[in-house]
Amino acid sequence: MSDAGRAAAEQRQIERNSYGQGEKTESFQITVDGERAEEALDITVGERQYTAEELQDIFDRAAEELEVLALGANESLDQVTEDLSLAARLPDLPIAVEWELDRYDVLTVSGEIQETALREALEEEPEGVLVNLKAFMTYTQDQTRQAVHEMTVRLCPAPRTKEEELLDKIRGKITEYGNENKTEEMIKLPEEVDGREISYHYQMDARGMVVLAMGAVTVLLLFCLERQNEKKDEEKKKQQMMMDYPQIVSQLNLLLGAGMSSKSAWKKIVDDYQRRKPARGTRAAYEEMASTWNEMCGGVPEKDCYESFGSRCGLQDYMKLGALLSQNLRRGTKGLADALRLEGLHAFEERKALARRRGEEAGTRLLLPMFLMLAVVLVIVIVPAFLSISL
Repeated sequence: MSDAGRAAAEQRQIERNSYGQGEKTESFQITVDGERAEEALDITVGERQYTAEELQDIFDRAAEELEVLALGANESLDQVTEDLSLAARLPDLPIAVEWELDRYDVLTVSGEIQETALREALEEEPEGVLVNLKAFMTYTQDQTRQAVHEMTVRLCPAPRTKEEELLDKIRGKITEYGNENKTEEMIKLPEEVDGREISYHYQMDARGMVVLAMGAVTVLLLFCLERQNEKKDEEKKKQQMMMDYPQIVSQLNLLLGAGMSSKSAWKKIVDDYQRRKPARGTRAAYEEMASTWNEMCGGVPEKDCYESFGSRCGLQDYMKLGALLSQNLRRGTKGLADALRLEGLHAFEERKALARRRGEEAGTRLLLPMFLMLAVVLVIVIVPAFLSISL
């Protein structure tokens, strides 16, 4: 029927909602003695109620469903080894359920088995502990209409594995021997159970394994830390040698230009370093020069000493310097001064580039403290602003 036809037809009754669908509200325009009222009339009617016979059928269906639901993971209520499922409501029926038990020590109203209490009760009732349950069913649309359903369950011990049965037999034999020989200092352990040979060993303390593993991890971390520190020291040493290289080349160029031989100039630089070492500290490049001078004094050919010096330093610039001095001994001093001068200029440029890179790295390392300071400033500014807002 269309809305217009429905509005024109006079209504004599209201159809209720079916069971479980709740109340129903209809709005009517009423006419009194031929005059239409200005306001609409809202009429609310409850859902249809069950008759006594229908409600009894509902309770019977609910009782059957409760027994099925209560099983949970068990196969039978006469052999209950897992928790029961005692529902408080039935999803497809307007029935609320409350449970009452006669043994709250071994079972809760939600169906959970109390394992410790059940084990103690099974010692007195080895065939199973009987628990009577009462389900008080209430029709949700009329609290006065109720029914009670009773059922009995038998709680039994959970199925045991062969290993658990064997362990129980071993414990039983040990207990039996201990009761029979209470005056003995030592309790004998059974060597054979059910024809199976048994041996006993103390369990390894897990804490020892944890300490051993932690020790191994600590050693590994210390080794890695040592390697990392060695790399840092090596890098620091190389940077220091690169910073000293322009000065060494400049000193050699100055002394060779003054007419000294390369060996004499080398000795002069080493002597000056040894004299200033207490105040200036140890410098890796000058230490290598001192080692090279000791080799010369020990009878090693001067050419080999210079080449060995470059190899020990491990840097391209020092290898080049050693090669220049070694060639000087073979070819004479011609061109050596110009080569050292160019090398000095190149070394100073490299030193400036190294200083610039170190400055950039320092600026990068300062970013984290700057961000932390920014976070602190934001907290100082924002927190008081939030606290001043009146709620």
